[in-house]
Amino acid sequence: MQEKDFFTEKPETRSAQYACPRCGRRNEYPVRWIRRTKRSLPANANPKDKALYAKLRDYLIRVDDVLVCKSCQRKFEIPSQHSLVFVDDIPTGLPKDDYDE
Repeated sequence: MQEKDFFTEKPETRSAQYACPRCGRRNEYPVRWIRRTKRSLPANANPKDKALYAKLRDYLIRVDDVLVCKSCQRKFEIPSQHSLVFVDDIPTGLPKDDYDE
């Protein structure tokens, strides 16, 4: 089994504040993410799959890489150090911790 077989994917949108590097104004932007949540372990899993499953955690992958400034209408890139975030590392309240099922 591959790692992707252990997860359920759901799209979600979270708001975040970014400053435009050109005009310097800070605004709140909607950013698209994919939430990968662990499924239950399949019954036909071998010991190797069980060891991999034990190490897995729920996480978010950012889909959007570029935003358009609300003030000057120019595109800018979102800093890449936050493109993957583990759900249990998210501080309470920011970004949105709960989602619709």
